[in-house]
Amino acid sequence: MPSSSPQQPLIRSRDAALDLIKWLALLTMLIDHLRHAWPALYFLYVPGRLAFALFCLAIAANVARPTVGNASGLSVRYLGWLLLFSLISEWPYRLLVSNAESLNVMPTLVLGLLIANAAQRSDIQARWLGAGALAVAVLAHEWLMFGAFGALLPAAFLLALRGPRALWLLPMVCCLAANYWAPFYADAARGDPFAWSVLGICLFAPLLGLLLLRLRPPFAVPPVRRWAYLFYPAHFLVLAALRSL
Repeated sequence: MPSSSPQQPLIRSRDAALDLIKWLALLTMLIDHLRHAWPALYFLYVPGRLAFALFCLAIAANVARPTVGNASGLSVRYLGWLLLFSLISEWPYRLLVSNAESLNVMPTLVLGLLIANAAQRSDIQARWLGAGALAVAVLAHEWLMFGAFGALLPAAFLLALRGPRALWLLPMVCCLAANYWAPFYADAARGDPFAWSVLGICLFAPLLGLLLLRLRPPFAVPPVRRWAYLFYPAHFLVLAALRSL
């Protein structure tokens, strides 16, 4: 296993930088979803583009930990929590986003975990699971939040973390593709500032995460533990309740 400096932030048992990334992911996700309760806050869609990229980076960092999981490197408990909350979160998600055309984000993260694990490991079990997850991501592209490129983003981050900084372009391009929506490109072609802001933040989000992961925060960062799984469906319910007031 490579031992070069780019991987060092990934192997500490409790990484304050990684916890900071998780906090930022949760905060920007909440900020993004405020627009579903108060449509006038639609401009929060722009900073909300940070959230998914940061969650994917957190998955990549966890996959890269050599002490996590079983012989195949995959933490069954980690995968189990994601699968469980994929199911639990769907009804609260649709309660807030009644016109949703995709599933909640958790299934995309599940597939991303399996694909990233296959990119990290060389055993046949991990490779078959990764190949199966990739096939599901391609076939279910239309129903996955952020589509097949979203499922590939954790693996893109993993490659960027393991290789030279030129590979940082991989998650940047993958994040842009995961957030693809034709009207934004049409608006950007006409010079619309909002559309350019969205495209810009999609390119910036992976870069920000990769830079933060290499820093040691000068302040204490509270650890993000399993309560964060519950926060995902719970914040949908709270926002839906506030909207109905």
